[in-house]
Amino acid sequence: MKVFNDISQFQSTNAVVTIGIFDGVHRGHIEILNRIKELAVSYNGESVVVTLWPHPRFVLQPENNELRLLASLDEKIDLIDKQGINNLIILPFDIRLANITYDRFVSDYIVGRIRARHVVVGFNHHFGKDRKGTFENLQKSAREHGIQAERLDPVIIHDIRVSSSGIRHMIEEGRISAANEALGYPYFLNGTVVEGNKLGKTLGYPTANIGLSEPLKLLPRNGVYAVLVRVKGKTYQGMLNIGIRPTIALPKHDRTIEVNLFDFQEDIYHEPIKVAFLEWIRCERKFDSLQELTEQIAVDKSEVLKILQAFSDKNRLV
Repeated sequence: MKVFNDISQFQSTNAVVTIGIFDGVHRGHIEILNRIKELAVSYNGESVVVTLWPHPRFVLQPENNELRLLASLDEKIDLIDKQGINNLIILPFDIRLANITYDRFVSDYIVGRIRARHVVVGFNHHFGKDRKGTFENLQKSAREHGIQAERLDPVIIHDIRVSSSGIRHMIEEGRISAANEALGYPYFLNGTVVEGNKLGKTLGYPTANIGLSEPLKLLPRNGVYAVLVRVKGKTYQGMLNIGIRPTIALPKHDRTIEVNLFDFQEDIYHEPIKVAFLEWIRCERKFDSLQELTEQIAVDKSEVLKILQAFSDKNRLV
């Protein structure tokens, strides 16, 4: 896949294009990507994805600090690449771009620069200034320029419409299985192994503390999880805790990410690490003693091993 950070460098003929944020590149997005690939073949052309970065809400609502991302830019690029797309154009989103009207966006970008023959969007797609670019307006502009436009129906799973915002809610609530089904892959974090207080080793369960590669990445709710871990080129089973470690008296209560890799003894400080979440086990809670905490960790590991044993693809990391 060719990646363009400057749309003026893009050149193609018979392009079939889609536009969106594509946070998480979930199963609804994949339907769109499959459609533009199919159409590109029929036009003897190329598939083109146009995405926005940073997320428009960070630009339009800078005072709102609540939004967290399902995927960093690098993760999004990788996820789209895995779908076999020919070209990805990353449009820097700023106030200037936000103020371009939908009809001018079609004439200047979709037609003028990309030279698209066909545009495909999702069921809830809006674009242009004040989000006035509805599908009906897109169709109108497309007809004026002699190109085709189509909108796909939403993907429905268990009577729920798949969307990035819906998946964020699932992850925030610890409903990892539901989120993974909607994503089409296990939700994951990328980071680096950082120094911790080494309490896990004292308890008999050494942990790797993870510093996120993308600070704005969405963390699942506090608690214990069954996970798969990719480090130093290999995949391992493990259990992970997100939270403030309430049993330990600490001066700060920042959320930490700690993972215990099963059957693993290597030193991995400063190594890149990737964690895929399979299932939420329990809430984080305060124990009366470290002995009680240790006993609970043993119970947790037993539960995690049952989940990992039932998981069909033990190496399934995106």
